[in-house]
Amino acid sequence: MDLYIYYRARAVDAQRLQTAVGAMQDALRSACRVRCGLKRRPQAVEDRHTWMEVYLSAPADFESLLDAALARTDLPSLIDGSRHVEYFLDSLPCA
Repeated sequence: MDLYIYYRARAVDAQRLQTAVGAMQDALRSACRVRCGLKRRPQAVEDRHTWMEVYLSAPADFESLLDAALARTDLPSLIDGSRHVEYFLDSLPCA
């Protein structure tokens, strides 16, 4: 299963956010062998960027591991609002 997590954060906090997510994803990549990514919309709206964390082929218990990893960062203090988690399954096999 793939997880896509999006949220907004102040544009001035972009570097701190990237650093926090990068460290968290490095730990998760090592512990779970999950492929991770971080994306950002190109433009800020009302001085806020929209960010997207990507976790591909996550194991069944991944969300609890992610929650524990998140608690060890200052990322929640950088997010404006809540983190929205979406799950997706492959529908058609890749060629």
